[in-house]
Amino acid sequence: WKQTKVSLERPHKNDNGEPIPVLYDITSDGVLHYEPKETPTEVLGQHLQRIFEERGLDFFERLKDGALQTGVLPSVDNNKQEDESKDAASDDESGNTMTKDELYKLKMEVMPQLYIALGEMTLARDLLSSILNSSNTSSTILPSILHSITAPEAQQQQHVSLPPLSATLVTKPPSIISVRAFDAQLAIGGKDEALRKAAGLFKSVATRMERGRLLNEKYWVDALKIRRGNWGLVPAPLPPGSAPGKGTDKTAKDFVISYGLEESPRIFRRSAIAHMAHSDSEEESLVLPLRSNIRLRVSIGSPDATGNVKYSHNALQVAPEGHKPTLDERLRDAQRAVIEQEIFSILVHEAGTFPTASARVSERLVLVDVTQGMELKFELVDAGIFSLGTSATQDPVNQAKSDLIYHYLLTLLLRRHAHIKARRLGTNSSSNPGNPIPFGLDLSQVNLPILQPVIDQLQYQVFCERIQSQLVVVKIALTAAGIPSTLRFDPVGEIGTELIKIPVDTEARPLSGVCTLRIDNRHNLRLTLVSPSALTAHLSQATISISSMPQLCELLSDEVERFFLERICEVGRRICNDMGGIWFVDLNRCVGRWEGCVLNFEITFGDKFKIICIATRLNRNDPRHPVVDTYDASNSQKGLVEWVQHVLGNALNE
Repeated sequence: WKQTKVSLERPHKNDNGEPIPVLYDITSDGVLHYEPKETPTEVLGQHLQRIFEERGLDFFERLKDGALQTGVLPSVDNNKQEDESKDAASDDESGNTMTKDELYKLKMEVMPQLYIALGEMTLARDLLSSILNSSNTSSTILPSILHSITAPEAQQQQHVSLPPLSATLVTKPPSIISVRAFDAQLAIGGKDEALRKAAGLFKSVATRMERGRLLNEKYWVDALKIRRGNWGLVPAPLPPGSAPGKGTDKTAKDFVISYGLEESPRIFRRSAIAHMAHSDSEEESLVLPLRSNIRLRVSIGSPDATGNVKYSHNALQVAPEGHKPTLDERLRDAQRAVIEQEIFSILVHEAGTFPTASARVSERLVLVDVTQGMELKFELVDAGIFSLGTSATQDPVNQAKSDLIYHYLLTLLLRRHAHIKARRLGTNSSSNPGNPIPFGLDLSQVNLPILQPVIDQLQYQVFCERIQSQLVVVKIALTAAGIPSTLRFDPVGEIGTELIKIPVDTEARPLSGVCTLRIDNRHNLRLTLVSPSALTAHLSQATISISSMPQLCELLSDEVERFFLERICEVGRRICNDMGGIWFVDLNRCVGRWEGCVLNFEITFGDKFKIICIATRLNRNDPRHPVVDTYDASNSQKGLVEWVQHVLGNALNE
């Protein structure tokens, strides 16, 4: 084995010689996506497409001169390189910087033209300012300006005088009467429209102010209603970026409603938050941002007549159509949803380590096999599907059990929270200094379970039903044999006050019961039951713990057999008393002897505890051929005691 060489190369074939595909992805549904297989034709097509994209469409035309044989491929980028070199040369020529002489020459050409333009624009400005002046005084600026402009010409023609310029005010003539009337109507109509718009604006503002006042009153009324309902109402935190300071919490107007339980985990308390909003309707006045419309459904499955498992679940209370839920009802509904999610999380944690029953756990389903023929299912379903799933075909007994389990889980959760609070505050009797919590141990690890009591009670119910059915079979068999018998079965022996304390007390209190089978008004068989499946038989000679149904059947058969044998002995002694007969019980048979005869009685049991008695008689005249009589309770119209008397009478007559 030391010389064995292991290849580090990735294997391409499995043990069967088949190629191993390359895995690309695994979807959420568990579907595997492998690398698609490519045929040689597809690979050749991809290579040709790549040649055309990288080398050009005329690649094969440029290879007609035998370039492939020489091993030199022509380049398609020669023309491109030449064009790029020419563009670079032209860019270099056009991008040369100017010298100082060239810049100075350009400046001398441009500056005189700019000064001329500046002078013309300044002259035009002064001329316009002179013309626009008042005409009451003669303008002195304009002639000076004109004189400065025409100074060269004035030296040649001094006899020519320029006329002075003056300004004249022009007024618009009044319009005709019809036009003025029309203008007045327009002015009045415009003012009326403006007044109407202003009135409408004031009205809308007043309406908004009144609506805001009503909304504020409704907001505070809703806040008082919520606080009166004992819901947690605290000021909302300041918006991001607000300056913190003293008294900022007191001036907050927005409220946050915490409807989660006090001792719930932090993740559930954070999701159980509601906000109050300013709205007219009841539905929009309360905002539940983190509410999930998911409810817990408890189902019990049992096989029907055909052998198929039939589930019956608890009923969800749905509001009637047209009913508008109040604030308290909406908060209660949201709180119930959060509590159910917390219960389901605890069930998932406990079902994985459940000791007395097997369980299957998934994201939204917990299925527990309680006993043979009974399944308990917890699932998170949508509230709409839950309300539509109720049907009249369900088993009413299992549906009532599901309702009981659902409300029992709520009670156990409250007991768990009370236990956590007592441990946290140190008020629990188990948290005294003599029994401290170990360091590093989470409180959730020492909390009270909520799934164990439910499973124990279901198992105890099935256990009691099996015990009762077996005892009923024995009672029917005794009655068929002519032996009067009564059965008193009480599976729950606690009184009402003790039953109420079971889901409240932190100490585990099992259910207990008692059943008594009285045979022939003289022999009693007493059994005690303790949840989930403890059975104890209290006999006259001993107290026996029974751990299985075959052991119980064997005990019942032994006790009934012993009773019948003793009763046969009593009948034999009473009838054969004058003949000096001897009657006794030897192990599993009753023996009677008198002069010239030996009589044996044996008791056996058939199907459904059917009583069968076999009588064997040996006579002195023919000891080798005994006479055998058989009693079968299902085929005989007589009782067992009458049949024994008849057999004894035949034996005495012979």
